[in-house]
Order: sequence, then C-alpha cells, then structure tokens
Amino acid sequence: MPRVTLRARLLLAFLAPTLLVLSLGGFLLFSASRNVLEQQLGQALADVAASVASQLSAERVLALTAEDARDEGSRTFRALTKTLEAVRRTAGLRRVLVFDAERRARLDVGGGLPPGAEVPDLLRDALELELVFGGARTASQVLFRGQDGTFYKAGYAPLLQDGRVVAVVAVEGNAAFFGPLDDLRRAFLGLLAVTLVLLAAAAVLSARAVSRPLEVLVRSAQQIGRGDLATPVASTASAREVLALAHELEAMRAGLESRDRQLKLMLGGVAHEVKNPLGGIELFSGLLDEELRAPTPDLAEARAHLGRIRRELDYLGRIVDDFLAFAREQKVSRAPVELRRFVAGAVAHLQGEAEGRGVALAVEVPDVTVDADESLVTSALVNLVKNAVQASSRGQTVSLSGRVEGGVAVVEVRDEGPGIPPDVQARIFEPFFTTREKGTGLGLPLARKLVEANGGALAVSSRPGRTVFSLSLPRAAPAGGVSGSPRAP
Repeated sequence: MPRVTLRARLLLAFLAPTLLVLSLGGFLLFSASRNVLEQQLGQALADVAASVASQLSAERVLALTAEDARDEGSRTFRALTKTLEAVRRTAGLRRVLVFDAERRARLDVGGGLPPGAEVPDLLRDALELELVFGGARTASQVLFRGQDGTFYKAGYAPLLQDGRVVAVVAVEGNAAFFGPLDDLRRAFLGLLAVTLVLLAAAAVLSARAVSRPLEVLVRSAQQIGRGDLATPVASTASAREVLALAHELEAMRAGLESRDRQLKLMLGGVAHEVKNPLGGIELFSGLLDEELRAPTPDLAEARAHLGRIRRELDYLGRIVDDFLAFAREQKVSRAPVELRRFVAGAVAHLQGEAEGRGVALAVEVPDVTVDADESLVTSALVNLVKNAVQASSRGQTVSLSGRVEGGVAVVEVRDEGPGIPPDVQARIFEPFFTTREKGTGLGLPLARKLVEANGGALAVSSRPGRTVFSLSLPRAAPAGGVSGSPRAP
C-alpha cells in the first residue's frame, strides 16, 4: 500500500477542516437566516390576516351559506369576495380564507371552497389554530408545499364578534415571499465554491512551499545513505526550522565525509607504515634462518638479527597503538586543573630522555587554573615536549612558558633546533605525514585532536633556531562566577 505523501497530508489537513467549518458554518448561517425570514414572513402574513379581519363583519361572514355562492352569488357574498380578492392581489397572496369554529369555510378566495365546506388543510396547523381561537394572531410553524410544488406559509388572525372569536382569517403567502431564501442559498453556494477554490490554491502553494524543501532534504539524505558524501546538502527553504534542519544535515554530511576521508587516509597510512617493518621482519627472519642452518652458526650475528626483528616488532606495535589512539573517540572529563601541575607532569615524563640527550628543560608558567581533562592535555603536552627534545642538539634548551590572554591560558613549547620548513609546517598536522624514518605521523595530529577535544587550540610557528608550539586552553571559571570566556562545548 503506497504511503501518503507529505504534500497530500498537508492538503488534507488544511482543506478537510476548512471545508467542514465552512459547510457547517454556512449551514448554520443559512438555517438561521431561513428561520428569521420565515418568522418575518409568518409575522407579515399574520398582520395581513389581522388587517383583513378588521375589514370584515363577523355577522355578515357567518350569515353566508352555500346558497349565497350559487350562480352569480348573493350581493353580500360578491361584496365580501371582491374585498378579499383586492387584498389577495394587492398583497400578492395565494389564498385568503375565512372559516368558523367548526373548521368550515365561509369565504375562500383563491381556494374555491364554497361556504359551509370543510377545510382539510387546517389539520396540519391544529396547534396554531388553538392559539388563534384563543384570541392570538399566529402563523404556521412549517412551510407546506402546494399543488404547484412551491412552498407556502399561512398566517392566522381571529375574527371577533362581541369580543368573542367566532371565526378565523387565514392568508397563504405565495412564492414571491421566498425569493430572498433562494437568493441567499445561491449566494452562499457561490461564495462557498469561490472560497474553496481560493483556499485550495492557497493550500497547494503552501504545501508545495513546505514540502519542496523537505523533498530536497530527503533526496540529500538518500544520497548520503547511498554513500555519496561529496555532494553538499542544498536547501532553498526560507522557514527557520527547515533551514536549521538543512544546516544540521549538511554538518552531518561534512562530518561523515571528513571521517570517511580520515579513515581512508589512515588506512592508507597504516598500510604504508606497516609495510616497512613487515619487510624488515621478513628480511631479518630470513637471515636468522640462514644463520641457524649454517654448520657453525654465529650466535652473535643471530642475536643481532633477532634484535632487529624485535625493534621492527616494537615499531609495528607503536604504529598500531598510535592508530588506535587517533581513531578512538576521546571521552573528555573536564575539570579545573592547575596549569603548573600538568606542565610539571609532562616535564617529568621527558626529564630522563632530555638528560640523556644533553638537553635542558626550562619551565616558567603562571599560577592559573584551566578547564581541561588533565590526562588528555598532559598526553598532548608530552608529545610536544618530546618532539622539541628530539629536535634539539646537545647543550640546547627546551623552554616551557605560559601566559594568560583574557579567558585563555597559553603554554608555549620552544626549542632551538633547525626549525620546520614552511612547506612542512603546512602539513605537520596531517595524519601519517612525517619526515622521520621511523615516525608514524600521528603524534601531532593526535595532540591537536586532544587539545581541541578540551575546547583549546594548537598552533605552530617556526624559523631556523626557534620553533614554538602554542597550546591554548580555556581558563576555569572562578568559584561563584564565570570566566572571561565561555567554556567550549
């Protein structure tokens, strides 16, 4: 079963309630208007009936018999009939009827009943007639359909004699009274049709404006799902929420592309770096095998080959460790750390190696507290100091100094070595880039990764005789307040 598209859902969600509200509202409005018009019509007919009753003599009306209507009719019958006919024409009535308490016609202009004939039509308005014979004027509560198929309404008024109701005058309104109802119905239906067309057009445009940017994002997400990480996520949305979604999707794509690129780069670097020690292991193991197969093996030479194999294995293990450390997502647990303490810890790790190479370590950092994961930043600083010691010659000094710049504390590791060429400086933070024969090229990229994970930054500047690595970390917020710079996420 195919799924309903977002555009169809939006159209349905917009048009269905609108159509329901308009239809219900229109029905209620039409019904209310119809009731008002019917009441006004009934009141007008009752008033006409009362006007007719005021022009009639109850005694003369009740005196009429069937004999009065025969042939040309008696003078009284003709006079009364002429009066009622004039009223009927003037008021545009269908029928004017006068009947007595026994529901027998006395005068019927427009209906044709002779005096004394029963009026069966009165059965439909029995309740209203009780009110009229009680002395009130009223009208039928419902419309009735005539033989011509048109709806009519009747108005009633009492005919009095000596203060008593002896007869009733009934008038029936013809179709001319219902013109406003028909006009109102047609106007409403036309307005409803036009409104629905306009609303449908607005709903289509609105749904398209909302769904089209989302459809673009869906296609981009599908491309990402298929492995296409190179195509940027494009969005023409103007809505803030959709635009934010597009930006987040683009950030996700860029992140995945960066991780994919790094993974491919690391895999290529690992394959390249592993290839050299494996070749050495294969070479020295072959030489060791030949030496051991000799009639008189040279044990010293065999031990030398074994030592070379072990060194290659150590190098291979270091490659694997560096790779895992760089690829692993670092869990950062930041807390206030004294700058002097973690700098002293890094120096203590390299003190023996520096003394063995005849390199002095000088430390001068301010008394300041930073917000960082101590183990991670110490590991990064150890890498920087180790590189500085290895780049220094005997008798030179590696200096560690610090300063505060607003909400940031900066530690500089400076050496007096030969410096880093500009073309190399541009690439030293790339994974697996190294100028050393036995370097993995992951030390500085890992150091930058650890520093940035703590909300800091790592930069380098170099010239012959002076190379400085600057490690920046956010200062910790003082007790009961905040630092001058917001904490990195």
